[in-house]
Amino acid sequence: MPPSQYGGTELVLDRLARGLTAEGHAVDLFTTGESTCPVPRSWPYPAALGTTGDPAAEFAHVQRAYTLFAGVDIVHDHTLTGPAWARSWRPELPVVTTNHGPFNPWSIAHFKSFADDVPVIAISDAQRRSALGVPIATTIHHGVEVENFHLGDGGGGYLLFLGRMSAEKGVHRAITVAQAAGKPLIIAAKMWEEDEIRYFAEQVEPRLCEDIVYVGQAGEQRKAELLAGAIALVNPIRWPEPFGLVMIEALASGTPVLAFAEGAAPEIVEHGRTGFLCRDEADMARRVDEVPGLSRLACRAAAAERFSARVFVERHIDFYRKVLRDRV
Repeated sequence: MPPSQYGGTELVLDRLARGLTAEGHAVDLFTTGESTCPVPRSWPYPAALGTTGDPAAEFAHVQRAYTLFAGVDIVHDHTLTGPAWARSWRPELPVVTTNHGPFNPWSIAHFKSFADDVPVIAISDAQRRSALGVPIATTIHHGVEVENFHLGDGGGGYLLFLGRMSAEKGVHRAITVAQAAGKPLIIAAKMWEEDEIRYFAEQVEPRLCEDIVYVGQAGEQRKAELLAGAIALVNPIRWPEPFGLVMIEALASGTPVLAFAEGAAPEIVEHGRTGFLCRDEADMARRVDEVPGLSRLACRAAAAERFSARVFVERHIDFYRKVLRDRV
């Protein structure tokens, strides 16, 4: 934390740790050794083990964290393993957790097993509705440091896809939209896992051309530059994504968002004001011509008012205080 390249959850948690510190709270972060988040840090592993690491390694990671943090006021656990064991390891500690992924049959059963003791935070109302029987304590949308994104004019003249090279993120659909709209498309996407490389080779690379360009993975500065220059962000995801950090980063840049009305997108995109919620790829391509009629200042204002890092941090502080009051 923060990630050097791709890693939405890690980026959000870095913002939370720094934001809490800025508000005068003492934050101890249990992380990995290469993290640079400027708060006191501890770790058992010098480097991240990746998303396919041994589950036993995560168990050891969180068990050590609970041993170290025995005297803190509250623990915000962002792992899957920790909350299930929090009551056994430290029954006296107030613990809360956030589900950063989708609710599916496995995760529903998992969160149900401890949600009565460990309050669960959802990251969108759409995710909350899919929790089917899991008691959700509150919803807190992600936040973005708007000041780190400069207001762009879309002068680059291109559409932008920003995310991960995968079918579920819809890179192939973004290409279809751009070609139908007659606009260039820049694809900036993380691609290092085997399935991402295979998807690129089979469904994306054959369609690259002068106007459809893959530029690799974008770091924070490059991402801000690409967003500022884009006509619109194309976010053609056809599954109920729990949030979608890239959409609020686009709004912070003044860049309208084209998305489907699925998952959290309707909570982020104000149809006809900060972007368009589209029916299908053909509708999305048609909406490209309407984007110049949207106010980029309105997009940035929406990010500042609804999704700023300050709002994000304040909502967490309010929730922590409520949890502590309820335990008295």
